[in-house]
Amino acid sequence: MRQSSRTRRSPAPTDPPPPMSIFVSVAAYCDPVLGFTLGRARAAASRPQALHFGVLDQSPEPPAASVLAQLAPARLTYQRIDPLYARGPCWARALAMALYDGEDWYLQIDSHMDFEPGWDERLVAQAGALLPGRRGVVISAYPSAFFFAQGRPMPRPATGKVLAHVVKPGSAFAPDHPVLGFEAHAVECDHPLPGFHLGAGCLFAPGRFALAFPYDPALYFHGEEQALAIRLYTHGWDIVHMPGLPLYHLYNDGASGVPARPLHWDAAHEAGRSQSWWELEQRSRRRLTALLAGQPLGVYGLGRERTLADYARWCGIDYAARRLEPQAFQPLPPL
Repeated sequence: MRQSSRTRRSPAPTDPPPPMSIFVSVAAYCDPVLGFTLGRARAAASRPQALHFGVLDQSPEPPAASVLAQLAPARLTYQRIDPLYARGPCWARALAMALYDGEDWYLQIDSHMDFEPGWDERLVAQAGALLPGRRGVVISAYPSAFFFAQGRPMPRPATGKVLAHVVKPGSAFAPDHPVLGFEAHAVECDHPLPGFHLGAGCLFAPGRFALAFPYDPALYFHGEEQALAIRLYTHGWDIVHMPGLPLYHLYNDGASGVPARPLHWDAAHEAGRSQSWWELEQRSRRRLTALLAGQPLGVYGLGRERTLADYARWCGIDYAARRLEPQAFQPLPPL
């Protein structure tokens, strides 16, 4: 009698883990909590060895060596510039972005942030779920706040769901420039929402974002997010507000629990400079106006996948007519 034999089955194939290397771009200006931010990002990451911090620090002195040493096994590329020679937030972000070294993902943050455990895996998972069928995607929002109580960071979540950007109620276009104000609205939704605006201090995207959308150093601060949002849109990339954004922001107000941090345009910091912040701001407004007029700005210009007219019909912000429709003041429906 023939003896039957069982065929040993091979284990079912499993999906390979998603690529996880993340470049963390940080532009800091005389920020006393820069070391805290870097340390918390490293400590809360599921895979700190996959992080590469690119820091452009505009401060009189670098953080203590012990503060920077705590970032291991993450990689750190650190550059410091005397704040006297600083030329504004966008200029600094452009220099920080230039430290990108081919990582799978790109995270741009402010230098005063806190992080939930596993923030890196959560951002990668959300972006990975959104990417199929899209030219590119950027996860962004103005994060919920955190504050310090007796030296300890405490979250102050606006919602556990989605923070979606809208034009600030009552806003209108000024006659001499296109800069608008935006704010984040809490939306009780478990699904990602499409966005027509972003937060430059909390932005996560595939690493190729750093090559496709180099930061424009000719911008100053106000209007930087509008410029990047419209560049992304016209190049066919999508902005998304995710539920449960795992980052928090230390807002520079009386509720932060720490002294207010200096700003580039503070009068005391202006005294020794050859060019005032207001001159840089005026140049920035002209730059934004040129972008929205479709002038050829090279790598900093508009794309050809979608138009400003498409954008106006979609979200209600009509730059050509300098008009805001009701949709501009409301979150867009879920994806």
